[in-house]
Formats: sequence, structure tokens, C-alpha cells
Amino acid sequence: MPHWPLTLRRARLQDMPGIIGLIDEAARWLRDHKETDQWATPWPNRTGRDSRILASLRAGKTWICWDRDTPAATITADPDHDPYWGQGQHDDPAIYVHRLVVARSYAGHRLGSALLDWAGRTARQELGARWVRVSAWTTNLGLHSYYVAAGFTPCGRHPDDGYPSAARFQKPTDQIPVSWRGLFTAPDNLAAP
Repeated sequence: MPHWPLTLRRARLQDMPGIIGLIDEAARWLRDHKETDQWATPWPNRTGRDSRILASLRAGKTWICWDRDTPAATITADPDHDPYWGQGQHDDPAIYVHRLVVARSYAGHRLGSALLDWAGRTARQELGARWVRVSAWTTNLGLHSYYVAAGFTPCGRHPDDGYPSAARFQKPTDQIPVSWRGLFTAPDNLAAP
């Protein structure tokens, strides 16, 4: 049983196995219960995926939501422009979310949407971000519906046929409430250490 509120803190290098464990658990659940190939095979391979996770950890862009000593969720919030978003969006400040994963034992409490809200609202206050943006797994239509229900607008697809997360969504940061009260305590900044 979760011990609310959880604690959100910046992830450290030693947290990498926990983050990979969350991703692997999510991949198994998605395969077994949602009939999607999301994360079934690390993209473009395990080494490439792990190097992206490591780079985000080193840059201070990854966060973990802890329930005492148990990782409950993770999110990577990156203020740098995502190359899979179009050139026309470079001038529009945004926070790009990657690898949002909630452990199955914490599902159903709106933890994922609260983490998205925290990233968007904090990026607006700290960095002047106008948008919180995500690139969703192209074939996971249930995930697309999740983002729309969370207030995101579909923004087309990235034209790279080899990129598995080509479906793009964004949400204006000026309309984000503080939805995480009671779920987790969080720092009020995203700045790298």
C-alpha cells in the first residue's frame, strides 16, 4: 500500500537500475494487458536506450518519485528542443517529457498526469515554457487517448518512419493546476544541479 505523499527528487546515477526496472515492468504490462508493442524491444537497441537514460541522468533532467525506498514513478523533463518536433516549434519555449513511467502498484492514482502537470507548471514558472510536450508511441492508441484526456492536443506525427514515438501532443502550461498536492512533495525547480 502506498505511503502518501511520495517524494519527488532528481534521479542520481545509482538510480539507473530502478529506472530501467520501471521501464521493463511497464513493457511487460503493456504487452500482456494492452496489446501494444511499446517498449517490447528497446529502441533502437538496449545500448542506445540505456545511453539516452544515462545522458539524461548526467544532465539532471530525470526525476524519481519515491515511496520511502521504492521507486514509484519516473519522468524526464528536458527544456532542450526535441529534434523530433518540427523546426517551426523551436522558437516556442517548451518542456519535453520523456520516459514517463508509473509502477503498476501505483497506477490509478493520477500520479502520471500529476507528474506531467508538475513538469509543465514548474517549467513555466522557472523557464518561461509555454508548452509541455510529449512524443507518444505511434501505435499505442490507448496512450494517445490518455494524453487527450489529460488536456493535451494532438500535434501530428514526426515523419521519421523508424522512430517509434512519432505521435506528438502538447498542453499549454498556463492552464495547468497544482494537481500533485497529496500525491507527492516536489521541488519548485527543474534547473540542472
